[in-house]
Amino acid sequence: MRVKPGLRLRSQVCSTEVIIVRGSADIDLTCGGKPMVSVTEAAEPGSAPAPGLDAGSELGKRYTVEGSAALEVLCTKPGQGSLAITDTPLVLKDAKPLPSSD
Repeated sequence: MRVKPGLRLRSQVCSTEVIIVRGSADIDLTCGGKPMVSVTEAAEPGSAPAPGLDAGSELGKRYTVEGSAALEVLCTKPGQGSLAITDTPLVLKDAKPLPSSD
């Protein structure tokens, strides 16, 4: 799937919804082991996250590929599925430290 900033996606297996903040590429963004789809598409009934990919996603948190800033997504609706690119889980992006006030 071709992603670009501003694209809104939803999970097929839980209530997770994200918006792409950074990155433009052809990637296989998944949630709970299934590819994410446009927010306008309906979810498959009765689907559940795959075992090991059910750690969940948190509202308002940014997720990225560990060690790379090529892709960044913002979770706009939490759910039970874990975000990943193919089989590589996305990690929470660390907050930037504030400057010291010496």
